[in-house]
Amino acid sequence: MDHKSVAQRVLKDVGGAGNIVAAAHCATRLRLVLKNQDKVDQAAIDNDEDLKGSFLNAGQFQIIVGPGDVNEVHKHLIAAGAPEASKDDLKEIASKQGNIVSRFIKTIADIFVPLIPVLVGGGMLMAINSVLTSKGIFGPESFIAMHPEWADFADIINLLSAAPFAFLPVLVGFSATKVFGGNPYLGLTMGAAMVSPALMNGYNVAASLAGAEGTDPMKYWNLFGLQVQQAGYQGTVLPIMLVAFILSHIEKFFHKVLKGTIDFIFTPTLTILITGFLTFLLVGPPMFQLGTWLGEGINWLYTVAGPLGGLLFGTFYAFIVMTGMHQAFPPIEMSLWATGGSFIFVVASMSNVAQGAAAAGVALTTKNKKIKGIASASAPSAFLGITEPAMFGVNLALRWPFYIAIVSAGIGAMVASILNVKAIALGAAGYIGFPSISPTTGAGWAGFFGCLILTTVIAFVASFIWGKRVEAGNTEEAEAPAVAAAAPAAAVASEVGESVEIGSHMVGSVVLLADVKDPTFSSGALGAGTAVEPTEGKLYAPADGKITVAFPTGHAYGLRTEDGLDLLMHIGMDTVELDGKHFEPKVAKGDTVKRGDIIAEFDIPAIKAAGYPLATPMVITNAKKAAASVEDIQASGASVTSVDSLLKVALKAKANA
Repeated sequence: MDHKSVAQRVLKDVGGAGNIVAAAHCATRLRLVLKNQDKVDQAAIDNDEDLKGSFLNAGQFQIIVGPGDVNEVHKHLIAAGAPEASKDDLKEIASKQGNIVSRFIKTIADIFVPLIPVLVGGGMLMAINSVLTSKGIFGPESFIAMHPEWADFADIINLLSAAPFAFLPVLVGFSATKVFGGNPYLGLTMGAAMVSPALMNGYNVAASLAGAEGTDPMKYWNLFGLQVQQAGYQGTVLPIMLVAFILSHIEKFFHKVLKGTIDFIFTPTLTILITGFLTFLLVGPPMFQLGTWLGEGINWLYTVAGPLGGLLFGTFYAFIVMTGMHQAFPPIEMSLWATGGSFIFVVASMSNVAQGAAAAGVALTTKNKKIKGIASASAPSAFLGITEPAMFGVNLALRWPFYIAIVSAGIGAMVASILNVKAIALGAAGYIGFPSISPTTGAGWAGFFGCLILTTVIAFVASFIWGKRVEAGNTEEAEAPAVAAAAPAAAVASEVGESVEIGSHMVGSVVLLADVKDPTFSSGALGAGTAVEPTEGKLYAPADGKITVAFPTGHAYGLRTEDGLDLLMHIGMDTVELDGKHFEPKVAKGDTVKRGDIIAEFDIPAIKAAGYPLATPMVITNAKKAAASVEDIQASGASVTSVDSLLKVALKAKANA
């Protein structure tokens, strides 16, 4: 590879040095933060014979070069005028790219994408529970009231469905703290504290503060003369996100000022203590007060502005749900029942079905199997009133379906306000929520269903059309690389030589390469191979050969075998961010090793505690040139040690040439 020439082509295809904000690299990829992504000729990069693909992730445009070459290309890139940055600085710079709204939405997506399976599963179960327990669907009474023999079955479903949402702060605390760069287990701990049974259940807080009949009075701590609410945060999102942000910065501060054993003991102690007091003193009470003021303000706007108020409330309702401040609405809704009915439930229903319809449009247009599966499962639950899986798992992650959904919800809510559709009870805010609607106020049930259908059609049609447009653009860009990648295999199919076996690089269980949570490896861009989830903190040489790459941070190594195969072993995902912490290299570049020799040791508990997955891929980076075929010997989940073989490689006749 002519590294200087590759750097020059990369520079040209990303829009020149002036379009690069900062440049760094890891073991295999160039990592660039760009001013304008639209200036990138991604098709040219993906078609470059010396490069292995590119993708955008976490605000960084990453170009796959390969081990041993990426650092040389990076040097020429910097020499040509690209601004250099460390990996930590690059991550910080990337997080600040874009306007505040896009950054906020991106952060939300980063936090909730790992939680998608939990939200989808819980959402579907909650929708089933709503069908079983809602009146007016199967008759004047609920299905359970009509068939009490199913009551215990429904009770278990209710228990399982409520868990992800009641304990949402625990899940979000872990994920958000990891995104903000803190110890996710400390974030999990704070989330657990916020839903402790010692506090008043968060679903009852608003009613208690409003003095609603039948609710227990709020209890208070007396902290140095201050009265602090003993309130829980079940089902909320924004409070724990703010807490995770605060916790992460407090933890980072103590890591800087404390060292060694003192750091190990006192950093988590002081972090939890200080964050805990700030949570209940400064985060919680203002959030509840803001929710109350928001509800009162919306009521005033809706009353004064009419259809315009419905349009604005419907458009922004999804943002209110994201903050969790909609938890303060029930007392306001109950007070509205006495004066003709509540518009809030109606607007919530429009917002929910809009999110579901937008996700349904994605499900029918996307070619990404993972997104299609999530969208297909989350859309029905949104139609039945559970919107988190569709909103967080699909629409916010892709952004454009979210924008379509909120505009559609605004239109539906505006029409509902014109028809004076009102609710007289709480229920599942979606298609099965009609028993909560007043049949005698305004257009009644017919108006409610009409507005739901209108909202659904607008959101679905817009999402379907836009999704087709997006997929058409993706197809045009992807066609050329796919054809180019397929050609070499056909050309060498008849040139098959000796077969060799590659040993296991770890003790643990086998993970198929396609299941590794990093597109660089799972897509096969770096080459064919497999992975192992380690149970022992050692990386072994899988074959006799010479170390060609020994990354300074100790997390990635290259090995050229005696048969001419170039192997890349990458311990965990994104572990380059640990900057060598918890890794102990045992070899250096140029060392000769035998199969079974220890290449590196690493601390599994510490790396997992820092929030990094440890599934470790081993790929053959020159498979297209040196091998006719690569086959997995072990099945997914199989237990292996360093004496077992993982891959069977059919070499070309001139593999060593």
